Amino acid sequence: MSAVTGHLVHGMGMALEAPAWPALTEAEVAAVLRQFPAAGHLVALRWHSPRPFSAAALVETGAGAFFLKRHHRSLRGAAALAEEHRFIAHLRGAGVSVPEVMATRDGAGALRQGDWTYELHRRAPGLDLYRDRQSWTPFLSAAHAREAGAALARLHRAARGFGAEARGPHPLVSSFTILPARDPLAAAGAYIAARPALAAFLADKPWREQLARLFAAQGEGLAEALAPQPTLWTHNDWHPSNLLWSAGGVVSTVFDFGLATRTCAVHDIATAIERTAIPWLQLTAGERDAPADLAAVRALFAGYRTVLPLSGADVATVLRLLPLVHVEFALSEIDYFAGILADDAQARAAWQDYLIDHADWFAAPAGQAFLRQVAEAEGV
Repeated sequence: MSAVTGHLVHGMGMALEAPAWPALTEAEVAAVLRQFPAAGHLVALRWHSPRPFSAAALVETGAGAFFLKRHHRSLRGAAALAEEHRFIAHLRGAGVSVPEVMATRDGAGALRQGDWTYELHRRAPGLDLYRDRQSWTPFLSAAHAREAGAALARLHRAARGFGAEARGPHPLVSSFTILPARDPLAAAGAYIAARPALAAFLADKPWREQLARLFAAQGEGLAEALAPQPTLWTHNDWHPSNLLWSAGGVVSTVFDFGLATRTCAVHDIATAIERTAIPWLQLTAGERDAPADLAAVRALFAGYRTVLPLSGADVATVLRLLPLVHVEFALSEIDYFAGILADDAQARAAWQDYLIDHADWFAAPAGQAFLRQVAEAEGV
């Protein structure tokens, strides 16, 4: 499979990097499209996605525009994609604008060819305003944050009738087993033991002591606060580059359900704030005075409340979750880097720069001030 010259993807920091997975080629795409009867014949590849965990492209065919995504089978097989597609179909049936998943000649939503698994979506309505921005960067405006909050509430409302159990230990999938546990350190141990590459990476590191420190400092009372929260399938990667927008700034389509599984609404809200309101990339680059976006948090809450109630107790639980909400996905990223890519440097960055340092920011003066400002502004 030949490389596409000059194609770069988002890295863990602010710089673009060479991709771990080769970009889709015209010959490859043309062959894959022939297995999707409604797709038509390839006219052109219009854009290669800079997302790093798979290869994807916007393709033009005689039947319209489509988004083709290719995963390595170690990351997503057909069964794992079917879990996502069933949730997408449920949301679509409940009135949420999500991409239409195209079927293969066999009626499946995914195509397996050698080491690769492909999925094809019809291009969804809306403007991809954030497509060239790093995933965890802020909203362009408080108005966008408000609209994203309303869209997240609509998704939660629609998800209530979806009864699937939580997904298994796939790489790069969110989960909800550690933070709700009365003994989160034991739950973390079980999570790690279920993932051999993650366990091997952590074997020579004092991970128990480091996680115990975080849980003791910031996890007290969290399991009790989460216990009343109803579980439901959630998006778990809610940031503006996973949304398409109207010209007037309203969310037109929600996409990228790769991290979706059963958690709870406040977990999804905390994830959305953690990924959009804290300037992680600037902080990692040494800009220690880069401010968190209080206005975006307030706007997201306000937008959410236009669709569903969000009590003071809910907001308080979101704030309890914020310092640790990233922990389980960070462990999943380490499993991906250490196991599938065998990239020790990226795995170490995910452990230290992402899991540990993000939690420690919330315990530092800037993070404590941010949590206090949100609480005061929301009256909790």
